[in-house]
Amino acid sequence: MKKIEILDSTLRDGAQGEGISYSVQDKIHICQALDELGVQYIEAGNPGSNPKDMEFFQELKKVQFKTAKICAFGSTRRKDIKCSEDSNLQSLLAAGTDYCVIFGKSWTFQVTDIIKTTLEENLNMIRETVAYLKENGRTVFYDAEHFFTAYTEDRDYAFKTLQAAVDGGAEVLCLCETKGGFMIDDLRKAVADVVKTFGNKAKIGIHTHNDSGLAVANSIVAVSEGAVHVQGVLLGFGERTGNANLSTIIPNLQLKMGYECIPQENISNLTSICKRVSEITNISLGSQLPYVGGSAFAHKAGMHIDAVLKNPSAYEHISPDAVGNARVFLMSEVAGRSTIMEKIQKFAPSIKKDDPVVKEIIDRMKELEFQGYQFEGADGSFELMVRKMIGQYQPFFTLHYYQTNGSNPRPEEGVCCCAQTKVEVDGQIEITAGEGDGPVNALDIALRKALVHFYPAVSKIRLVDYKVRVLDGKSATASKVRVIIESTDGEANWTTVGVSPDLIEASWIALVDSFEYKLLRDIEKRYKKF
Repeated sequence: MKKIEILDSTLRDGAQGEGISYSVQDKIHICQALDELGVQYIEAGNPGSNPKDMEFFQELKKVQFKTAKICAFGSTRRKDIKCSEDSNLQSLLAAGTDYCVIFGKSWTFQVTDIIKTTLEENLNMIRETVAYLKENGRTVFYDAEHFFTAYTEDRDYAFKTLQAAVDGGAEVLCLCETKGGFMIDDLRKAVADVVKTFGNKAKIGIHTHNDSGLAVANSIVAVSEGAVHVQGVLLGFGERTGNANLSTIIPNLQLKMGYECIPQENISNLTSICKRVSEITNISLGSQLPYVGGSAFAHKAGMHIDAVLKNPSAYEHISPDAVGNARVFLMSEVAGRSTIMEKIQKFAPSIKKDDPVVKEIIDRMKELEFQGYQFEGADGSFELMVRKMIGQYQPFFTLHYYQTNGSNPRPEEGVCCCAQTKVEVDGQIEITAGEGDGPVNALDIALRKALVHFYPAVSKIRLVDYKVRVLDGKSATASKVRVIIESTDGEANWTTVGVSPDLIEASWIALVDSFEYKLLRDIEKRYKKF
């Protein structure tokens, strides 16, 4: 099986995405997750760009990795100075990594109009930078920035820049599709040309952006033409529309095309590691991401579900288990009895398809959907509804009241609302208050305070997504709303739903379902141990 090197740039190129900001500890956790996946190289950042990145590289020296090799990223030396006098190169050496990724200019326009130097000096900058790092014991990967644009406008000069990197001792020539606008056939021809000319001098790599929606496709085409080194971001985020998505590229190459990108035994961990990285990044894992998204193996239409139950290959291109994902049958008005049964039997296997309660559950579900509930993306609330109907539910607390109020102007940063709750657990009354950045946040805090004395596990619950949809726009501010909350305890994610003309009440319903679902699942886990 032919091996493909994977270099993950989540912490460098990915961190340039809008709204992405990592602490030093975040970066260490992501490195550990990527190492666990089996990625060969981690581009950890530019140590010369800011003090935080340099601190990160120093902290990384204390971490042991199983397989991943850490790379420091930087540019060629500045024009008209010696490498030994270039502060960026000195920062790369100070980072202490065995591997360095250096980018240089391939496109004549970038050379003459952006960095404003001569074409010959640019070649010297590339050659001398690579050689200087090699002389100081580093393995160098050369990123040919804007290579495909350069290839189109001046192939001869673009190739001279690659030759300069080879002359300096670069191990990898990575062709960067920096603007993300290249079409597949054009990229294929360029990569084939480079492989033919330089493939016996260095490893050929590919680094694509997604501005035309082709980052994954172009990466795979490059591999089919002889590239053996692929750079990207695990979840595809990054500057503008993002980078090549490694969570799609890796299984495409490994499960479908016969290449080895990561150890075979690790690919079943792909979904869980993607979830971990999305949590650290504080973004939602895109539900429609191929392979790892929550909807990647989700089925809604009754006929589709019936076929998948008979033979999954009817509508699934791989088994979800192969990448650590799971098949999902969505609850909706088009779902059939088979769908309902598939869900129910996960927690109530004794109930059979012809049990009268199944019809009652379907009728109740449709009644609630008519009111505005949507169980398609709210498995937590669906399970609680079914448990109430089959006698497998007992409330964890009784609400006496809750109330919220807002303050304007804000009394302090991050606080604009207060909430008070009075709940009862086994005859004990607990009255608590919470302050938050909005009424739902304040209610969440107050309820946690009230319940944590009785149920310590609620301290692990964190809300990762909160969505509101107005169901009847004609009624203006009196419209009914649906609130969907996604929660996590660090191990699993679940979603709950609430509907009401009152936004706070709809949020409360979804919030309570979230807490009760977690507590119920914890009880079942304890029972299974005995």
